[in-house]
Amino acid sequence: MPEGHSVRRLAQQFGDVFTGESLSVSSPQGRFVAGAALLDGKVLTESHAHGKHLFLHFDHAVVLHVHLGLYGAWDFGGDATFTGASSIGAPRKIGEREVFDDREIVDETETVEYAGPPEPRGAVRVRLVSRHGWADLRGATTCAAITEAETRAVQARLGPDPLHNHPADRTRFVTGLLSRKTPIAALLMDQKVIAGVGNVYRAEVLFRQRMDPWLPGTGLSGSAAGLLWDDTASVMADGVRDGRIITTPAGFWEPGAVLPSGGDAHFVYKREGQPCRVCAVPVAITEMVGRKLYWCPGCQQ
Repeated sequence: MPEGHSVRRLAQQFGDVFTGESLSVSSPQGRFVAGAALLDGKVLTESHAHGKHLFLHFDHAVVLHVHLGLYGAWDFGGDATFTGASSIGAPRKIGEREVFDDREIVDETETVEYAGPPEPRGAVRVRLVSRHGWADLRGATTCAAITEAETRAVQARLGPDPLHNHPADRTRFVTGLLSRKTPIAALLMDQKVIAGVGNVYRAEVLFRQRMDPWLPGTGLSGSAAGLLWDDTASVMADGVRDGRIITTPAGFWEPGAVLPSGGDAHFVYKREGQPCRVCAVPVAITEMVGRKLYWCPGCQQ
């Protein structure tokens, strides 16, 4: 499931390429026809993310609310003015490609210029089209046209977002964590406690803070809970910048690398059975709240 940094990047991309544009909105798949009709021809005024939820605001006070879930993804394309990632979300084989070539290369000397969006491929739930580009949504858990009041209600049910990183959010997170007897590895996956953290960030920040995943929230000190928030906010902000989750410092990468290879980007995530990068104890794997949890029995005691 895309984590909070990917959804923030989605919000930024929609803001960059669609804000202020009147959009043609349709549902090629047919499952969002009524919602598309409410949005068709309206102007996108704002896009923002809260945790794993994306909100696209239109000029008639209707909001497109999207949660990608496990299988959702946005694909993008357009003319030479349309820049950014070509796909964000699942499947991972597409990934987030930071340079999008908007022209089809025919040979080394000839290109075909952008001539509008392609025919929809697969189950496109909603398609947004501007003068210069398009965006297709597939496989989302949530795709709904809602009011501004309903948007506020969705956000009110969520915990603080580390990418907003307001002082009041930090205080709210610390207070919520210290009042719960649930293991911290489960609390970090609870979107009502902290919004946007998924399985990768959970494993990595707990390792970076050398925290026992089974320690109850009540077992933390206020300062330790605050540092957990600070580190989460920091690595998620790095994820927004880099377009991927990187939690290891450059000293763990190949010499001279600007960014790490996939295997060097994490301390424990998907490294079960391999020696810990710090203490050499094999990384362990178990299950918590229905997801695989990776941790180091040597460092996280």
